[in-house]
Amino acid sequence: MEFKFKSLYTEIGGQETIDKLVNAFYPRVYADNDLRPLFEGDMEEIKRKQKMFLPQFLGGPALYSQEFGPPAMRGRHLPFEVTPKRAQCWLHCMKEAFHDIGLDENPAGRAFYDRLTQVAGIMINSPDSE
Repeated sequence: MEFKFKSLYTEIGGQETIDKLVNAFYPRVYADNDLRPLFEGDMEEIKRKQKMFLPQFLGGPALYSQEFGPPAMRGRHLPFEVTPKRAQCWLHCMKEAFHDIGLDENPAGRAFYDRLTQVAGIMINSPDSE
């Protein structure tokens, strides 16, 4: 019997699911008063980059690296004030987007979200302001 490893990318439904997630997520981010300052710029371009990054993050095609080089996400986010509160707001928006597209019902989707909670913690680079 041959065992074939399936990536989280494949398990969640590939690019179609990534596209749905990103499209459900970013309107929430731009509507959030705490997050909006971190995401200034063209939402469509930010969504395009995210649609390239997430497949790679989940074991799918390395689309992001092909265009932009290694992700080095912590370094790319250092210019932005990522506080614990903002990390939680980001996760909240993501959790709502997961729910909207039904990804929270999928075991691989839950594993994906767990990975994102780890990433959110790693991205924190500033304390919450009083």
